[in-house]
Amino acid sequence: MDFAEKLVSQEVLYHGHVIQLDLENVTLPNGQPAKREVIHHPGAAAIMPFLPDGRMLFVEQWRQPLRQITYEIPAGKLDQRDQTPLHAAWRELNEETGYTAARMELVNTFFSSPGFADEKMYLYKALDLKPVTEQLPQDDDEFIRLHVLTLDEALAKQQAGVICDAKTVVAVQQWQIMTLQEAMK
Repeated sequence: MDFAEKLVSQEVLYHGHVIQLDLENVTLPNGQPAKREVIHHPGAAAIMPFLPDGRMLFVEQWRQPLRQITYEIPAGKLDQRDQTPLHAAWRELNEETGYTAARMELVNTFFSSPGFADEKMYLYKALDLKPVTEQLPQDDDEFIRLHVLTLDEALAKQQAGVICDAKTVVAVQQWQIMTLQEAMK
């Protein structure tokens, strides 16, 4: 069975600084019409910044949609400054943590919420961190505090609901897998 929906028409309902919201009229595989509300997002780079001792950097910040403080891995949307998602990862690592890395490796890519959005996340592992000599400015509306956590501390924060966003949950689980793989060597 072909599951593809056929786009009939598309209307931009909202175009903002971060997202665009479209109303799409589609034809379902069974021929029935349907409406889809679709959020378009430029994508984002997220970083798992590891210190030499194996701990990882997290940023604490207020998330208005959740009405709570969260601990997250550093991340940011791709924009006109970025030639590639990797470039965005380097920039965000500098802006949000004041660190740079000797090397950065792509760990995974995933869509944050494909039921209604096309945001693609690029998850990188940053290794051999060292403080930058010149830190880039944070976004004007960004108020964050840096934290250093062990894997056990990150898992406890996740259990407590403080680490609760998809990219950071994926990163912590990836960290756990990497730790188990290392222990099996």
